[in-house]
Amino acid sequence: MCGIAGIFHPETPKPVDPSRIAAMIAAQAHRGPDGEGIWTAPGVGLGHRRLSIIDLDGSPQPMQAGALTITYNGEIYNFAELRTELERKGARFVTEGDTEVLLHGWRAWGPALLDRLNGMFAFALHDADQGTLFLARDRMGVKPLHYVELSDGSLAFASELKGLLAHPLLRRVPDVTAVEDFLAYGYVPDDACLVAGVRKLPAGHFLHVQRWQGVPRPRRWWSLSFADRAGGSAKALGEELLARMRDGVRSRMVADVPLGAFLSGGVDSSAVVALMAEASKAAVKTCTIGFDEAGHDERAHAALVAQRFATDHHAQVVRPDDFALIDTLVHHFDEPFADGSALATYQVAALARKSVTVALSGDGADEMLAGYRRYRFQAAEERVRGMLPDRWRRAAFGTLGRYYPKADWAPRPLRAKATLLALGTDGDEAYARAVGVTSPELRAQLLSAEARRVLGGHRAEDRYVAAMRAAPARDALDRAQYADMMIWLPGDILTKVDRTSMAVGLEAREPLLDHRLVEFCATLPAGMRLHGGEGKWLMKRSLERYLPKEILYRPKMGFVTPISAWFRGALASEADGLARSRTLVESGWLDMAQVARLADAHRSGRADHGRTLWQLLMLERSAKRLFG
Repeated sequence: MCGIAGIFHPETPKPVDPSRIAAMIAAQAHRGPDGEGIWTAPGVGLGHRRLSIIDLDGSPQPMQAGALTITYNGEIYNFAELRTELERKGARFVTEGDTEVLLHGWRAWGPALLDRLNGMFAFALHDADQGTLFLARDRMGVKPLHYVELSDGSLAFASELKGLLAHPLLRRVPDVTAVEDFLAYGYVPDDACLVAGVRKLPAGHFLHVQRWQGVPRPRRWWSLSFADRAGGSAKALGEELLARMRDGVRSRMVADVPLGAFLSGGVDSSAVVALMAEASKAAVKTCTIGFDEAGHDERAHAALVAQRFATDHHAQVVRPDDFALIDTLVHHFDEPFADGSALATYQVAALARKSVTVALSGDGADEMLAGYRRYRFQAAEERVRGMLPDRWRRAAFGTLGRYYPKADWAPRPLRAKATLLALGTDGDEAYARAVGVTSPELRAQLLSAEARRVLGGHRAEDRYVAAMRAAPARDALDRAQYADMMIWLPGDILTKVDRTSMAVGLEAREPLLDHRLVEFCATLPAGMRLHGGEGKWLMKRSLERYLPKEILYRPKMGFVTPISAWFRGALASEADGLARSRTLVESGWLDMAQVARLADAHRSGRADHGRTLWQLLMLERSAKRLFG
């Protein structure tokens, strides 16, 4: 795992100052503590920070092979097979790692190389003979890549935004549409950036820049389809699912450094550990963090799995209110990021790094096999929509939803406002609201009149609605999962894992996001993903030979962060201070009187605005760091 950066002049081969490349990779030194490299030629410069995982003493980067030079972040899990194929074609290798496979693969197949890769990656490849720069990002968006066109005509790129911010020509101007997006979701999606002009290469896309032809739009090279359905019995499909999970895990266990796994005691991480133990001759190293709070601590479940598979288990109790980490997270995420589980993810990554350099995680299973509770709610609401005429349903439930009180204080069965509003609209719109943090109505109150004018009708939910309506899908569950795979997964989950693991020099691998496994899961009948209200049904059934039912069928917990309680306790002064924040006042984005009313209503217990206050706090800290 590494950090990359570079500069390319598409119009004319101007010299590239090596000191600029040095500054861009120095800003990302945490991504590669084991070494660095800089290479420049007329019109181009590439930089690299290395975290050594495979071929520890070889494979320095940027790496050259004739006219080709590459800087690369990631792992190609099938590099050995590709190397054998390329050797049959006449390629001669001088290193033992996967980087050189990309160079020879490009020479043999050009952009079609991407279709052959099984891995997580973001790389930049310069072809001096063709005068081109080729940027590519993996299918799921596990590895990040940011780029920007600068005032001198150059194209600059870096793994993280901070790498671009190290370039003196990048103007730090905020993009208000990204503020709207962040307030809606709690993260800035992959098609947006808080710094105007900066773009993120979308997952499954490449950018092929030809000198003297400007910078084109990215091109999609991979997409996911839910349009087809696999045939066969549940038993047969379950066996195939398990085989593909096994392949995903085993392919990600190749490393020349200590390797282990995150173990929460949930289904996904437990499944990964079970399959690792099956494939490993030595005890698997596992890491768990716990909290001294009833209902929030999963150490006992993790210990049960660790004992079952005789792992070398490490557990540590951490403080869920370690507020000193807030500024650490702000530094590593660059843009505001308000997923409260980032605190715990950082802590478990730091624990893992004490004993391993590579850790496998269970991320991705909820998205590909309908594990989130919101899928169950969406399915139930769709059944109701299907029973009632649209006109009557919209009128009745829409009216009830508008007038039903927002009873944050009440028992959950009485908090019906969101459900009534959802039933009063169509399924795509309802799901777009369900995945959000701060509702469109509350955002309209929080944003200033000037911000709303600048937005010009831009609404964060529209990207979800558009993705669901364009999804290659058969039913509502397909559409919801597709949108989550395209938007939520790269924007929230994978960003969180990448930044927190890289912050401590740890490589995280996601075996359940092996693209062959993901593509297979998209073909499973909806009833084998979500069955009788049970998400990940086929996966759980297939794992019964490995894991006890108390692990497979217990309620989903996840990393719970008591944010609402914080803003009535230790962070109460921070909530009050938001309304007086010089950074937010000078930004002009928010109605500060409304921010004050929001904080007061939460602190008094009249409403629960904890997640929105957390968003505002992260927005304030990030904006201060980015824009001064």
